Amino acid sequence: MSEVINVPFTRAMKKTHTILLPEMLEYHSPFLKAAFEASGYRFAVMHGSRHLKDKALRRINHDYCYPGILIIGQVLDALEQGEYPADKIAFMEPQAGGACRAGNYYHVIIQTLRKCGYEQIPVISLNYKGQEKHPGFRITPRLFRDAVTAVCCGDLIMSLYQQTKPYECESGAAKAVRHRLEQEIGGRIRARRLRAGQRRYVYRYIVEQFAAIPTNTAVKKKVCVAGEIYIKFSALGNHHLEEYLDRQSCQCMMGGFINYAIYVLDSDYRAYLTDTSKPVFRRCYELAIAYLEKIQRELYEEVGRQGQFQMDPPFARLKERALQTIGCDCITGDGWLVAAEVEAAVERGCRHVLIVHPFGCLVSHISERGIVKKLKEMYPNVNIQTIEYDYDSSNALRESRILLGLSNFSSDCP
Repeated sequence: MSEVINVPFTRAMKKTHTILLPEMLEYHSPFLKAAFEASGYRFAVMHGSRHLKDKALRRINHDYCYPGILIIGQVLDALEQGEYPADKIAFMEPQAGGACRAGNYYHVIIQTLRKCGYEQIPVISLNYKGQEKHPGFRITPRLFRDAVTAVCCGDLIMSLYQQTKPYECESGAAKAVRHRLEQEIGGRIRARRLRAGQRRYVYRYIVEQFAAIPTNTAVKKKVCVAGEIYIKFSALGNHHLEEYLDRQSCQCMMGGFINYAIYVLDSDYRAYLTDTSKPVFRRCYELAIAYLEKIQRELYEEVGRQGQFQMDPPFARLKERALQTIGCDCITGDGWLVAAEVEAAVERGCRHVLIVHPFGCLVSHISERGIVKKLKEMYPNVNIQTIEYDYDSSNALRESRILLGLSNFSSDCP
């Protein structure tokens, strides 16, 4: 394999280059975009969705997992569309670490760009460990705080939208409120008018806006969607699963991204304590986790005051549930968080669970399938199905599997 050489993202590029992020977090991206722009970066989310598989597989191996193929496809699509000049862009690839092969996609993007003759385009790794540093990009305390606020706003709007949309009296009312709030709150984050004392006010405002939407008392099936993080949150990755469930007269329920962020930190902390005889950075991990839990607690308290809506349990309570089932040593991939989110959804009255993951994800095939076995033993009257996404699978096959998960029979049935 040839040496991977990445062009650095310089300080001068911060003013001239647009950073392009793959489409991964449908609800959170507008607020994360505003958070980066508040720190002076030009930022955009790629939305290309046509023929991504064909574009990617002309450049990379067919054995890459589905999220990797979609991400590479979006990179190539952005270059092909030419909306941004090739000498004025940089690509960003989020990396959570762990056993996921997505940690290699940073280098795959660099190699793909070189093969296509775009060696001048920098590729930025978005990670909290400070790996793959660039002189023109760094996560400052201010950017970190804004990003955490953005994630909390995304979680709140996602949860309230999913609890309102299936029951709205006027079609499109919830979507209109959602888009309006994206503009309003995004503008506040961009203008740096969302400091610690103002977050609670904004949370209350968001809750009030959704509470004012007229709703009916129709009975809907509650469907928990859990699993691999990209397929779960990306409408591109899950083929607009939430919209499909809405057409089937169901209410979609997803655990928030803030719990996943704390889970990643907590899992790294657990592995760090195991592997290190003198954990000198122990206090750093504890402070970071405590800060995220504090911000999450603010959000949940404001939702609880209104009383009409529910959020998924806070991280500490999810961890308690995992300790009672599969334990917290299962930290490969999305690990014990999947089991904890399913348990929380069942306690909220959910009797249908779809655990989604990409076909090429070895972590999901091994870890999540073991979790499913345990969950089916615990909840024999809950219909739990795994849904695989791949570039070669037909819509009819996948949708038939989803409909099987929506049927009213025990998950023990063949």
